[in-house]
Amino acid sequence: MGLDFMDNSGVRVDYENALINAGFGKFHIYLLIVCGMIYMNTAIGITIISFVLPSATCDFRMSSSDKGLLTAAPMLGMLVGSYWWGCLADTKGRKTVLIATLLLDGFCGLLSSVAQYYYLFMLFRFFNGFGVAGAMGICFPYLGEFQPTKYREKILCWMEMFWTVGIIALPAIAWLIIPLNVEIRHGWFLFHSWNLFVAICAIPSLLLGCLLFLFPESPKFLIECGETEEALEVLRHMYQENTGKGQTEYPIKSLKERESISTISRRTSKSVRTLSMKKPKELKMLMSEIWQQTKLLCKPPHLRNTVLTCAIQFGLTTSYYTLMIWFPELFYRFEEFEKHNANKSASVCDVSSVVLEPDVNGTLVYDEYCDGPTIDNNVYIHTIIIGISCIPTSLWLPLCVHRLGAKFFLVFSLVVAGTVTIGLYFVHNSVENLILSCIFEALTSLGISTVYCVMVDLFPTNLRVMAAALSLTFGRGGALIGNLIFGFLIDLNCVIPIVLFSTMLFISGFLCLLLPNTGGQALD
Repeated sequence: MGLDFMDNSGVRVDYENALINAGFGKFHIYLLIVCGMIYMNTAIGITIISFVLPSATCDFRMSSSDKGLLTAAPMLGMLVGSYWWGCLADTKGRKTVLIATLLLDGFCGLLSSVAQYYYLFMLFRFFNGFGVAGAMGICFPYLGEFQPTKYREKILCWMEMFWTVGIIALPAIAWLIIPLNVEIRHGWFLFHSWNLFVAICAIPSLLLGCLLFLFPESPKFLIECGETEEALEVLRHMYQENTGKGQTEYPIKSLKERESISTISRRTSKSVRTLSMKKPKELKMLMSEIWQQTKLLCKPPHLRNTVLTCAIQFGLTTSYYTLMIWFPELFYRFEEFEKHNANKSASVCDVSSVVLEPDVNGTLVYDEYCDGPTIDNNVYIHTIIIGISCIPTSLWLPLCVHRLGAKFFLVFSLVVAGTVTIGLYFVHNSVENLILSCIFEALTSLGISTVYCVMVDLFPTNLRVMAAALSLTFGRGGALIGNLIFGFLIDLNCVIPIVLFSTMLFISGFLCLLLPNTGGQALD
């Protein structure tokens, strides 16, 4: 059953037409900017650890396996947090949970910047990942539920550009801050430039969390909860922002609740959104609602899409987040190798162990490594170039998605990225490594964003964020495993992770062929 509204003439209007009557303009642009900045911030939050690895090696006395554990910590947080935040967003509200995730990420980021011990820093980065998982999984459904069908797919695809800006901004910020000669010592407390870098990158989360208070809850979600008058108020506000006219001039005057409203709202007069997690009885009702919705995802007609999206996310995310986080480290190792071996070519595997070599007793030697600058300027330049290389695909997606379809972009990006991953084994110098890294980053980030766009159309409102969160859980599980594997094998046998990641991308590309076509239907 669709969502029915009454216009001035008493004629029922469905939700799609109610959105059309609210207009398309300033409100949607402002919302796109804010959600885009949230998505950009998640790009920074996920990849920040890649610049911390070389910079903090001396402070934390890290080996490659230690670095693998550190990169895995935020992935573990994302694994734990993805479904938790998804369940809350589908029961307590998109906006409320987005604010909570952003504030958590910001505060934990600030705390991690002053952490003096490896395991304490790892703990705070775990909670950073826990918060980022929620923001990433919710910003697409939140944005999409405000969009009419005509604009929804294109607007969601523009989010890829914000991700690209994030991966360009991060190395630029790192380049400005990490080389600074910052050293604050006070007893046991030590604060270097990389600590300052971590602190500065935490601030946007706090600002965005506060900014989001100015925006309304998704009207689609409010209707699902039975809060029809509140949904109508949001639509009137959108109308006023978009047209400049008074809210009273909005032609839709009343709406009829949909029949698929939450079971709690049907049984009681309470909206599921108002249930308190502090009251045992209401918490039990909330958990029951979450369980009922989870079971719906695992039964027809949603089971097939659930399995496909989880499998695609696992393969894509394992490869993407592992290699993306380790790229600056690989660039650094190439720079170190070529600095000491002029005019000599080497593959990724050949330069794997150039950073810290064990002495005769098997102990890692840090003194010589820690004497000079931690990161060469070329590492920053190469990482910025990788981000810039994503601009063409970020423009190609929203401009051509209606003509080629989201499925085309998914299959194309994953298959070519899998081929490029194999090519990493055959590179002979840092330039070849940079070229393949640019292609890999551009295509896999395109695939990540397109999956989120597709999922907005694949699932109904009451399951949308939860489905995205479940697939993200599988993806983060893969990223966790991938970072652990890469950290332990990069110094021993780097062929195995390269073959493994390329295979996963090929399988994910094949599974994308089985997805239904999306983008042409109104939201359920």
